[in-house]
Amino acid sequence: MSSLAPLYPRDPVFAALDLGTNNCRMLVARPALVGFRVIDAFSRVTRLGEGLAASGRLSDAAMDRTILALKACAEKMGRNRVTHARLVATEACRRADNCAEFGERVFAETGLDLDIISPEEEAALALAGCASLMRPGLPWALVFDIGGGSTEVAWVDLSSGRHDVKGIQSLPLGVVTLTEHLGERLFSADGYDQAVEAIAARLAPFDQRHGIGQHLVDGLVQMMGTSGTVTTLGALHLRLDRYDRTLVDGLDLGFADIAAVTRWLHDLTPSQRAGHPCIGPERADLVIAGCAILEAVCRTWPLNTLRVADRGVREGVLLGLMREEQEA
Repeated sequence: MSSLAPLYPRDPVFAALDLGTNNCRMLVARPALVGFRVIDAFSRVTRLGEGLAASGRLSDAAMDRTILALKACAEKMGRNRVTHARLVATEACRRADNCAEFGERVFAETGLDLDIISPEEEAALALAGCASLMRPGLPWALVFDIGGGSTEVAWVDLSSGRHDVKGIQSLPLGVVTLTEHLGERLFSADGYDQAVEAIAARLAPFDQRHGIGQHLVDGLVQMMGTSGTVTTLGALHLRLDRYDRTLVDGLDLGFADIAAVTRWLHDLTPSQRAGHPCIGPERADLVIAGCAILEAVCRTWPLNTLRVADRGVREGVLLGLMREEQEA
């Protein structure tokens, strides 16, 4: 992302809103000579998918919380005179029986159109958002996004200079759904290990289908993670007193460092996790689930290092909107 002056004389303003199972996040930006310049942002934990796994429906309380957040986003869009916007919704809305009702309510109360995207488009947007962090010279990439309700993994061919997606695996497991499914068992050593093994088993067919293991042996693969889990572990590894995106985005995080931080997190009490400024009370009960999913990814593809991306779906949406405007 650049701070250079905008390209367009009419100075359009773009907004990208990512409504996930756990978070509602938005970026407002203007185009620049390279990428874009962020002029406003919003992030709030709404837990839209809370209880969804058991009921199959979005609860009234979760919808109320989320619509309050979306109203705040709509107000920011108005203040910034946004000219182009897209609101994408992911796993919680894909799975909920009452999502159509929720979408109607969102439009009626905020004026925002809910665009429910497929796992494939979600993974493609995350890839587009973090592609600029790819290391040159390595022809293959594994890019994963651990969300609240699902985890997407993309296998990407970089050999032609493009980002050619060869396969996408979407698991209906994220930090919220795994935490709700396992409960306190996730915080025991046996329960945690069983979760890692079960998730790794679900990733194995994807690995075999694309022959990823052999590319790893040949040293041809890089790995990138774009999610709150990897950015949090990056910040904890750096021992930051408060989260600093400029230090975390693009960080190369060793698997041994991930394991050390994960062990440290397991040793903390719930109140200690909640009290850490890089975790906070809203995510304290979810961070261990994220560690389990991440450990399964690292165990399946032991590359020793991954690159942390504090960017993803929202950035991918912004770039897509800007490209469409240029081509119009």
